[in-house]
Amino acid sequence: MNRYNLEKRFLHGGDYNPDQWLQYPDILKEDIELMKLANTNTFSLGIFAWSTLEPEEGIFNFQWLDNIMDSIYQMGGNVILATPSGARPSWMAEKYEEVLRTNEKNEKSIFGGRHNHCFTSPKYREKVAIINEKLAERYANHPALLMWHVSNEYSGECHCDYCKNAFREWLINKYQSLEKLNHAWWGPFWSHSITSWKQINPPSPLGETAVHGLNLDWRRFVTDQTIDFYKHEIKAIRKYSPNVPITTNFMSDTYDLIPFQSLNYAEFSKHVDIVSWDCYPAWHNDWESTADLASKVGFINDQFRSLKQQPFLIMESTPSAVNWHDVNKSKRPGMHLLSSMQLIAHGSDSNLYFQWRKSRGSSEKFHGAVVDHDRSSENRVFKDVQLVGAVLEKIKAVKGTDKKSRVAILYDWENNWALNDAQGFSQKTKRYPQTLQEHYRVFWDLDISVDVITIDEKLDNYDLVIAPMLYLISETTINKFVKYVKRGGYLVSTYLTGLVDETDLAYLGGWPSQLVELFGIELQETDIYYPKQINGIEENNRSYQTKDYLSIVNPLNAKTLAKYTDDFYRGKSAVTVNNFGKGKAYFVGARTNYDYLFDFYQSIIGELDLAPKFIKVGNKNVSIQTRGDSKQRHYFILNFSEQKQAIKIDEKKKNLLTDKFVGPEIDLPPYGVMILSD
Repeated sequence: MNRYNLEKRFLHGGDYNPDQWLQYPDILKEDIELMKLANTNTFSLGIFAWSTLEPEEGIFNFQWLDNIMDSIYQMGGNVILATPSGARPSWMAEKYEEVLRTNEKNEKSIFGGRHNHCFTSPKYREKVAIINEKLAERYANHPALLMWHVSNEYSGECHCDYCKNAFREWLINKYQSLEKLNHAWWGPFWSHSITSWKQINPPSPLGETAVHGLNLDWRRFVTDQTIDFYKHEIKAIRKYSPNVPITTNFMSDTYDLIPFQSLNYAEFSKHVDIVSWDCYPAWHNDWESTADLASKVGFINDQFRSLKQQPFLIMESTPSAVNWHDVNKSKRPGMHLLSSMQLIAHGSDSNLYFQWRKSRGSSEKFHGAVVDHDRSSENRVFKDVQLVGAVLEKIKAVKGTDKKSRVAILYDWENNWALNDAQGFSQKTKRYPQTLQEHYRVFWDLDISVDVITIDEKLDNYDLVIAPMLYLISETTINKFVKYVKRGGYLVSTYLTGLVDETDLAYLGGWPSQLVELFGIELQETDIYYPKQINGIEENNRSYQTKDYLSIVNPLNAKTLAKYTDDFYRGKSAVTVNNFGKGKAYFVGARTNYDYLFDFYQSIIGELDLAPKFIKVGNKNVSIQTRGDSKQRHYFILNFSEQKQAIKIDEKKKNLLTDKFVGPEIDLPPYGVMILSD
């Protein structure tokens, strides 16, 4: 059994950059003492240290890293050791120009920034293999080594000749013939039929951006080539330390806190041992409530947990503020504990920070950190971190336990790429991931656990599967839905579903016949509204507004639940349900506000008995998440508001933070946290 599995503590600590402080031995010594004082135990090393590890080509310097790893181990800590490929040294860029990226206008980058490198370059792969093997050979058996952190926040694309040729080879392997490729890309359109593989170039404003099949395949290639580079990176690690887990840190998009758009993490997650991600919400912003933002954080957490159906890691977060939001506001008192416990509640086994100590210079000198420039253990941020560490120690029995969900929301990266690329509908209101988060919010408000899954996941594990706006849908996926509902599953889909196949070609003959049979309706038309225009629907004598997208359907076998109130389709079906086999298929034809979604799901939740039994009176500002196993469950009670909030549970339960019993009526202060146990 590897050391990671033997570690019973939650991982608490973060990115540590001692290579920036080698001229300050007093600070390096101070760091070790402060680590113990802060109740931290795990540190990521070497992420951007290539120029210190290899200051000249072929000249290596590991002594400083030896010393730091030894010191962390002696203080009882762990090391997550990184490969340094996220930022190459200047000597390499100067000598080997091919390692630098070429942009979509065929302009070669110069040295600077980070992730400015080509994943296909033979020379870059050669240099990465050398440094990674040196690290793996030297530290594979070091007692501080807990896991490997490969590169950092993989992203971006390159348009150099190496990448163009790799893309062509990727296409040859996929399509085998130009005839198949031309059909998939609809080559005769604008006379774009390809007669030689060498004619193919990536999408570029200098050339082609409107061939949707090309765009979709390029994005698939970028993901596959990034994964291929990652697999190249880990060869030496697997060779020298086969039992030490490997991860690389995933991301979300910033302000909307939606899934990262550039890479298909569903595919990437298959190649990491543990999913980890970097979490930086804009707490206390001026455009949404704290609970609104917390729900989005919950969605992303549940997505990363669901990718491998196991606990994940928070590789980066901030104990205070960041330095790259438009406004970099500090966490208010109480928010650090609250936001940290939300990560744990949704399935994280860590709360790690970027960064341990603030950099003295350059762009991250004012990014949040555990240790500020004052070097004090008495400031508010340091004490907040101390408190989180103490709480994590009290609840360490939770580590390693999972969450169980009977509800799943399906998110598909390729669908998002294709839908965003579609030149139709409304360019400003597609909002595929945001729409999924609005459906998710109903269940978050009602404290019902949700998995955010990919189409590869088994559906039979769930009573309810929600798949809005699945614009791109393959026949394989349609068949999967049909089998799921026939066996007794409940499926919810919406407008803008089932319009193109996996190559982004429109289905001929209208809606696919299997979808017609499954939902019991004919999809006749989709009306598009301008952002300020509204329609309405009525259901059970209640009225609701609709906006943006309104499907006009003809019920065949389906029952109408709601009808439109205006426009030329007044009185026609807007929402339907079809009994199919042992299950039900719901079609929500119009985009609505939250009030309709909340009411719509109530009957399904009641019919499937999804509501948690231990909550007697809930509260939309209070999130209750459950982690546990067959022996014991733990309930995280989290107040995401600036006011006191109340809930009621079934019986008294032990509060792990105070060792006292609370309930059935519970009052939570602003940003209050309780962690209860059966």
